Amino acid sequence: MTQHQTRSTARAVEAFRSGSPVLIHDAADREGETDLIYPAGAVGSDDVARLRNDAGGLVCVALSASVADRLGLPFVQEAIDHPAAENHDLAYDDRSSFSLTVNHRETRTGITDADRALTITALAGVAAEPDAGAFARTFRAPGHVHLLRAAEGLLAEREGHTEFGVALADAADLPPAVVVCEMLDDHSGGALSPGDARAYAERHDLPYLEGRDLRAGLGR
Repeated sequence: MTQHQTRSTARAVEAFRSGSPVLIHDAADREGETDLIYPAGAVGSDDVARLRNDAGGLVCVALSASVADRLGLPFVQEAIDHPAAENHDLAYDDRSSFSLTVNHRETRTGITDADRALTITALAGVAAEPDAGAFARTFRAPGHVHLLRAAEGLLAEREGHTEFGVALADAADLPPAVVVCEMLDDHSGGALSPGDARAYAERHDLPYLEGRDLRAGLGR
């Protein structure tokens, strides 16, 4: 482990612990994307607006495998009885992490910044004390917030943004619920380049990490 990996990981953990987002680039030979990642419990409506405007990808909440199991949340591919769910080959991984989509029951449409912030922060609360009955009373499906199931072994099993985010929450002693959203380029419509993502992080004084450096820094 290098000093750079140690310092950058420590900065990311401290930022996450204080409720600030971090930027993580997975790998050029994987998705090749940088995600803007928040601890779910710290997300307000302004943060949802930032995810929409500055990131632009899909706003998802990643949960640990143990929380997903206790809440009875399936991988959606295994739950859909439709031919479209068959032969689901991905170019970058063995499987998708997608589970259900949900809205908090007190939301109206579920898509506004305030509605999604309510759903997201409530998910952090459920992740801290998972209870399937409380989950069903609090949320309805389908909704506008996509849930992701992290791999049980986290980074030892899969090196996606889902696992990087949940591993970071664990290191920061936070509930295993994180918001991940891909950063897209307004001009090309593709993934924001690592150089542009790093520049965004510097402009806003946010940590930027390569996935390999975070994994090394966390000792995973």
